[in-house]
Amino acid sequence: MGTSDDSLGSADANSPIGIICGGGAIPFAVADAVARRGRKPVLFAIERFADPQRVEGYAHHWFALSRAGRLPKLLTDSGCRDIVLIGHLVRPRLRDLRFDWSTLRLLPRIAAAFRGGDNHLLSAVGRIFEDHGFRIVAAHEAAPELLMPEGVLGRYAPNARDRADIGRGLAALRAVGMFDIGQAAVVADNHVLAVEGIEGTDLLLARVAELRRIGRIRTPTGVGVIVKAPKRGQDVRYDLPSIGPRMVEGAVAAGLAGIAILAGGGIVAEAERIVALADQAGIFVVGVREDESFG
Repeated sequence: MGTSDDSLGSADANSPIGIICGGGAIPFAVADAVARRGRKPVLFAIERFADPQRVEGYAHHWFALSRAGRLPKLLTDSGCRDIVLIGHLVRPRLRDLRFDWSTLRLLPRIAAAFRGGDNHLLSAVGRIFEDHGFRIVAAHEAAPELLMPEGVLGRYAPNARDRADIGRGLAALRAVGMFDIGQAAVVADNHVLAVEGIEGTDLLLARVAELRRIGRIRTPTGVGVIVKAPKRGQDVRYDLPSIGPRMVEGAVAAGLAGIAILAGGGIVAEAERIVALADQAGIFVVGVREDESFG
């Protein structure tokens, strides 16, 4: 899924690129990579989700979800035709939002988008932007160097039991992906312990840690893997699986042996810190092929 520098194919290749910025570290990793490639990133930060301290380091605008209808004008005024949608977001209840008039006009489309899983929602939001003349750019198109490579990051590698668990995890994700749920599964000794739901990866790992604490998980500490891969049929312009330092910390707290993510199918933020944390904790981080043969 990696692309060359010319892959954006935009007549505005030197123009700013708008990054609609939710929570987490990934939006900033994308912004930094875009800047290294010679384009100016402009963050359109979502109130209550994007990190205010980090946003301040970039050209930016803040907006509330209830005032998202003003985004096209903000993007146009900032010279952004290409946009990236990236970062985590907890979908609000529509009845809790107080829409301004520009957003209220989009309400029928927004309401229809909310009736489905995350991929359905994000694709529908993307179509709204495209109808306004903007082009949705995948994070891995804007910053291909952030894609997870194949092979081991750091000093530690999965053993045969870990690789069998990785294979089981990939199979579990293929099975549930058609329902537009979850990009992660935790497997230990060939037993699927948990599949990611709406809680997200951090809370999935916290759930596994709690299950281990209360004795519902009997495998010893240091056995088990969290596996991440895109959903079947996912629009890869949105919400690719990602790994950051917090995921490493969560895997350690959950007592797992390591982390596996589909090579070329996920984004890595702060790779050096990830490697340092994983090496310090003695766990592995590995990029795997979907067709890899596991023991």
